[in-house]
Amino acid sequence: MHVLRPLYVVLALAGLILIARTLVIPRDFAIHERGYMFGWYRTGNVEEWQAVKVKYQGREYCKDCHADQEQQVLSSPHEIIECENCHGPALDHPAEPIKLTVDRKRDLCLRCHTLLRYPTSQRSEIIGIDPDQHNTGLECVGCHNPHEASVPQ
Repeated sequence: MHVLRPLYVVLALAGLILIARTLVIPRDFAIHERGYMFGWYRTGNVEEWQAVKVKYQGREYCKDCHADQEQQVLSSPHEIIECENCHGPALDHPAEPIKLTVDRKRDLCLRCHTLLRYPTSQRSEIIGIDPDQHNTGLECVGCHNPHEASVPQ
């Protein structure tokens, strides 16, 4: 008798969870024909995502007009970083002026260059600084050219 009461409580909770799940989760939300490759999604949402305008164009879009900068970046440690990671999405790239707005805030550089030593990752191989000690209050690009990614002299 003492075992049955907690069992009834557990069964009631499981029943409530199943009822709530049926009411809250849309019927078309599940794993579909491609399995776990793309995760869980709603089939009714596919058309919404296909209508989303792509904001990022990729390095191929930039290189025709900015060949000099591309060559600088490709010969630097920043070669794996896409242009739009720093310059922002090129979707609405203005015809005039030719340049995109550059985010000059320290936070942009500190995403990768804050000194972190993770022994099991390659993060420790990236040159890092202590942002509280290194030129606080100054923009990194005032001393460093990110296209060349070199240490200033």
